[in-house]
Amino acid sequence: MTNFTPKAVEQLHLLAQLLQTLDNGLIMLDRNYRITLWNGFMENHSGIKNSDARDHNLFELFPELPATWLRRKIDSVFRLQSRSFCTWEEHPRIFNFSSTRPLTGHSPMMYQNITLLPLMGTDGQVAQVCMQIFDVTDVATRKIALEAANQSLKQLSRTDRLTEINNRGFWEENLMHEFQRCRRSGRVSSLLLFDIDHFKKLNDTYGHGVGDNVLRAVAAQIRSAQRNTDIAGRYGGEEFALILPETDGQQALVMAERLRQQIARLQIELDETTLHVTVSMGVSEFSTLMPSYQDWLNHCDSALYAAKKAGRNCSVLAPLYQLLSASV
Repeated sequence: MTNFTPKAVEQLHLLAQLLQTLDNGLIMLDRNYRITLWNGFMENHSGIKNSDARDHNLFELFPELPATWLRRKIDSVFRLQSRSFCTWEEHPRIFNFSSTRPLTGHSPMMYQNITLLPLMGTDGQVAQVCMQIFDVTDVATRKIALEAANQSLKQLSRTDRLTEINNRGFWEENLMHEFQRCRRSGRVSSLLLFDIDHFKKLNDTYGHGVGDNVLRAVAAQIRSAQRNTDIAGRYGGEEFALILPETDGQQALVMAERLRQQIARLQIELDETTLHVTVSMGVSEFSTLMPSYQDWLNHCDSALYAAKKAGRNCSVLAPLYQLLSASV
């Protein structure tokens, strides 16, 4: 039997205290996933005492653990004799522990990083695996909050604040990408430009507050009519635009007419009257004869001009011969 000196006993006592008071979880497991060490962190957060945890199978004690995944991680440490990691970004938590800082961490549950360490026996083989559980709730929630704030700022930078659809800069960026995609793939796509008829007169008569309400109402009609793949934007003061992927000119003209009629049925209530508005629409199908996306815009704008010249409150599809004559 080994005789321990008083100094060695004192060292073991101090080491045991250290393991129990560490501010992270420590679990030691044998090859059968039986618990041989269960420190104070684990006791406090699980509510399971050391005496009740020791010699029990980890997965029987915590049936909610991701058993297949975690067994594979533990087994690889035994087999490869190298440490393994898991961050909260891969798995927010392994153990469903409540957060110790729900106010500052802004999360009711604890986010955790996990490290698995091989512990070598006297025979040079891995005898046990030590699982370390780190509470990273503060770090995780700060990063999540920062990413949410950045996403919100990104969305704001892309959105027209009055109408809450894409602003011109972001919409035009999407138009450029769609133009390039069509040139590469040869896929069909169409562009729709329209503006509100006599909008200046409306503003002069009823005031800019009413004009803003009209713009919001028209934008709401666009959102309700567009497909998931369509990209809408406010192109100018009273001018709106839609990119219609996988849509040829005739299909786009049908969609334009449907939206035009939908807007014409709008009833915008004022104090003493009900206001109705109409729009003029220009449609252009993509063509390889267009050198740039600006040419696509110009082609569509010519159709919008033709709609206004025809008396407004109508939709016009720009003919292909305009491009053919321009290229000669």
